Amino acid sequence: MPVSKLTNNADVQLGQSKILVVDDQPINIQTIYNILAQDYVVLAATSGEDAIEVCGENLPDLILLDVLMPGMTGLELCQQLKMQAETKDIPVIFVTSFNQQHEEDECWRCGGIDFITKPVNPMTLKNRVKAHLTLKFQKDMLLNMVYIDGLTSIYNRRYFDTHIEKLNNQVQRSKRDTAVLLVDIDYFKLFNDNYGHVSGDDTLKTVALLIRDTIKRPTDFVARYGGEEFVVVLPECDLKGASMIAEKIRAAIFNKKIVHEHSPHQYVSISIGVSTFLTCTNNNRTVTEDADANLYIAKDTGRNKIHSE
Repeated sequence: MPVSKLTNNADVQLGQSKILVVDDQPINIQTIYNILAQDYVVLAATSGEDAIEVCGENLPDLILLDVLMPGMTGLELCQQLKMQAETKDIPVIFVTSFNQQHEEDECWRCGGIDFITKPVNPMTLKNRVKAHLTLKFQKDMLLNMVYIDGLTSIYNRRYFDTHIEKLNNQVQRSKRDTAVLLVDIDYFKLFNDNYGHVSGDDTLKTVALLIRDTIKRPTDFVARYGGEEFVVVLPECDLKGASMIAEKIRAAIFNKKIVHEHSPHQYVSISIGVSTFLTCTNNNRTVTEDADANLYIAKDTGRNKIHSE
C-alpha cells in the first residue's frame, strides 16, 4: 500500500484516537483537554497508579505525560508501561519544563518519543500529537498487513501467537476468563483429493467467513491456525458461553450444505475443541494445548461436534 494511501487513511481515522493525559495538576489536564477534545477522545489520570488503571480498562493510542509527579514519577510510569506487552508500543510524549540536557536524556532513555514544553503552545501540541498518531496509525496498518492470511483474509497464525500472551496477562490480572476454540474441517484431505485444491481453497474461504460472521463482538477474532484449522478467541467468555458459540459456529458450517460425498456426514462439517484460560490450568496445559486435546476427542468420537470438558 503506498505511503500516500496510508496517510489519507490516517487522516480519516485519527478522530477516533484516544489520548491519555497524565498530570497531578487538574488545571494542566483541563488546558490540554480544551486544546485536543474537539479532535480526539481525551482520557485523564492524576497519578501514575491511576494511569496504569486507565490503560488496563481503556487502552490509549498516545500518552501525554508529566515528568514531575508525587509518588510514581512520569519517568517511572513510562518505564513500567514499556515493560508491559499491552502498553509497550503506546507512544509517550513528555510534557515538561525541563531545560537541562541530562533531564531530557532520562526521558529518552525510559522510552519517550518526544517533548512538549510548559507552558503548552496549542499549535505545537496539536501538530506533535497529530504527527505521532499518524505514524502509529501507519505502523499499525503495516503490521495488520503482516497479520492477514493471504487466502482467507482473516488473521493468520502470527497474529494469534502475538496476542495470546497478552490475553493471558489480561486474564491473570482481571480474573475475567477468555475462551479459545480450535476448529478443524472434517475429512478435508478427502475433499481436496476428490474435488480439487481450487474447490478446497474456496471452502476454506467460506468456512473462514462463516466463522467470522458468527462471532459478533468487536473483541472476538478468528485466525487461520494452519492448513484446515482455525482458532477463535473470545475475550471475557467462560466455558459455558464459549461452548454455546462453538455450537453456533458448527451449525453455521454444516447448514451451509457444502457437498462432501466422501464424508459420512455428506456435507462439509467441522469439529471444535473448547477451552478457557482459567479452566485449562486444572489440566496442567496451556489453553491452546487444552483446546487441541478437546478437539482430538471431538474428532475421535465421530466429528461434526464440539468438546469442552
